[in-house]
Amino acid sequence: MSITIQEEDFVNSIADAIQFISYYHPADYIKHLARAYEREESPAAKDAIAQILTNSRMSAEGRRPICQDTGIVNVFLKIGMDVRFNSKKSVQELCDEGVRRGYLNPENPLRASVLDDPIFLRKNTKDNTPCIVNVELVQGNTVDVQVAAKGGGSENKSKLAMLNPNDSIVDWVLKTVPTMGAGWCPPGMLGIGVGGTAEKAVLMAKHSLMEDLDMYELLQRGPSNKLEELRIEIYQKVNALGIGAQGLGGLTTVLDVKIETFATHAASFPVAMIPNCAATRHAHFVLDGSGPAHLQRPSLSDWPDVHWAPDYKSSKQVDLNTLTREEVASWKPGQTLLLNGKMLTGRDAAHKRIQDMLAKGESLPVDFHGKMVYYVGPVDPVGGEVVGPAGPTTSTRMDKFTDMMLEKTGLFAMIGKAERGPATVESIRKHKSAYLMAVGGAAYLVSKAIRSAKVIGFEDLGMEAIYEFDVVDMPVTVAVDSQGIAVHTTGPREWSAKIAGIPVVAG
Repeated sequence: MSITIQEEDFVNSIADAIQFISYYHPADYIKHLARAYEREESPAAKDAIAQILTNSRMSAEGRRPICQDTGIVNVFLKIGMDVRFNSKKSVQELCDEGVRRGYLNPENPLRASVLDDPIFLRKNTKDNTPCIVNVELVQGNTVDVQVAAKGGGSENKSKLAMLNPNDSIVDWVLKTVPTMGAGWCPPGMLGIGVGGTAEKAVLMAKHSLMEDLDMYELLQRGPSNKLEELRIEIYQKVNALGIGAQGLGGLTTVLDVKIETFATHAASFPVAMIPNCAATRHAHFVLDGSGPAHLQRPSLSDWPDVHWAPDYKSSKQVDLNTLTREEVASWKPGQTLLLNGKMLTGRDAAHKRIQDMLAKGESLPVDFHGKMVYYVGPVDPVGGEVVGPAGPTTSTRMDKFTDMMLEKTGLFAMIGKAERGPATVESIRKHKSAYLMAVGGAAYLVSKAIRSAKVIGFEDLGMEAIYEFDVVDMPVTVAVDSQGIAVHTTGPREWSAKIAGIPVVAG
């Protein structure tokens, strides 16, 4: 029996799903993360997971984005061959209209991050369209829809390798994961696609991230086939690397590993791996012609009783308005700071413009001397907010600008997420600066520490403009100190040794 899907039902279902996943973590993710929190022994990693869990509950209660990077949308459709659409629009146009409505919802506007003309203009489309649509025609009379919003930090860590037929998938994963750094905001999950062709392997890796997390249940019952054995082996060996939450070192780097396979050429062995971050966002629904989808709201009882708050006993409060180089030099690797006062923001586009202006001898609209810059592109505020969710972006993208900023602007320190490259760490050491890490995946929590926000430069860049934030007790960790000691190197090394039962060697 054929059925008809009405245009508005399809579009509104996509729009509702976009909103839903912006502030509700999947219940399976929360349960797995809560278990990771309970068993975590690394103080830095446990604190990071506490911030992520607290942020998740706050987002669910406030219906505001889990992360300031509200993602690029992926839509996977399985359309029954007995289905017709009551619409003159293409499937791509229908999905784009749903994304447009979802992202421009005035009650919870989401950050538009999609740029058209990826090579030259890179101009923001303002509504996060177009989305990425994958369509499969199947038997039946329903439309199966999976919607995901994938953050750029984790998407950028996607890997593809054309291995030789007798190569080890496990060896490749263990060699590759450390090269991904912490910009994908662990703990999350790994999606792996094996077989087919290059593009098929990548598509399978992405699609596998739509599955529910079940590693805990799998470990409880034991594997029932070789693929499940492989999942467990990769899960255990990746966690043994000691990378930990946010790359700070700890027991849990991944919560689950998913693998999809497909037939391949005898000479080929394509393997793709895509991580999902702490802002895991996806929803699944089926349309049968009876109306729009209705997604089941999770219960707050799904969240553990974890409520992060500043620890004034073990943290150092810092006045940014009177910051000196001597104080910056006194900070220790891994130390928790609570920042108070005024800081500036700036990320990719702002740094590039600053570089170009300085090269031309032009004056900057903002004085960075003695200041701290936060790598962030916030969500627009609603209601009484001064700023929307404002978590850190991946700092390694600013590495090529760091020496210029420290040398020519008088900048004292930087805040972001993930590690810095060796040349940047050396520049930080040379200039007696510091790099501080905020927790990726805690954007709504971080925004509550921001008491005022105003654009003071490059307003045309939208969310990439330079803001001035006034913050109260904003939590950060000293990730690179003025001596060039980087916790994203020392932390995983220490915890991989602990996990292996090997005494830690200093130095």
